[in-house]
Amino acid sequence: MIIFPSIANAFEDLLRPGALKILLKGIALAIALLFAMTVVVVWGVGLFLPDQITLPFTGYTITWVDNILSFAIVGMMMVLSVVLMFPVASIFTGFFLEDVAEMVEGAHYPGLPEIRRFTLAETLGDSLRFMGVIVVANLLALLIYPFVIPLAPFLFFGLNGYLLGREYFQMAAARRMQREQVRQMYLRHKMTIWMTGALMAVPLSIPFVNLCVPVLGAAAFTHLFHRLEGRRPAPLPAA
Repeated sequence: MIIFPSIANAFEDLLRPGALKILLKGIALAIALLFAMTVVVVWGVGLFLPDQITLPFTGYTITWVDNILSFAIVGMMMVLSVVLMFPVASIFTGFFLEDVAEMVEGAHYPGLPEIRRFTLAETLGDSLRFMGVIVVANLLALLIYPFVIPLAPFLFFGLNGYLLGREYFQMAAARRMQREQVRQMYLRHKMTIWMTGALMAVPLSIPFVNLCVPVLGAAAFTHLFHRLEGRRPAPLPAA
């Protein structure tokens, strides 16, 4: 069984300064974007909402409506940010997943040949596409969960295991294989890849812990790819 050793190695790699730096960078950029979104929304409400409203018939003037709405919007955006933090942070972290794979290979699989570098457009497109699929698939699953409550956890882990496994495996394999080779390898080992993805979906279900999933997934599937290729990792050097 190569799944658990790959995930165990990934957790070790997650504690390395390079991985933590990538993780914190993605979270910081996500927080900055969500904060900017909140400022823009509050500013937009203040721009279009009058400072005071005069009630019909009574003639009473309310001067605090914009303040109340501004506070309400800030609260709403804070709650919404908890939901949006994972997909937004994942998009930003996606820019650096190549660095995670390179760090893992440099530490555990020295002497490998050079790889093809992905362009910024490819990285951005892949990140947006993957997170779009994750969000849409889980929103659709939310419509099904009430009708299959006893099976809801299995549906969640099965669905996200498939999505996470397929995406992160292809990311790891495409660095060193042609597209058709990646497809063939995925088909040969799809059950192992799905099971690894399902285990990656466990932290995905825990708020804030799920922010580690992109880096953890990239590291785990880099290890999994090399193990499927017959390589074994060298001991982790001291950080």
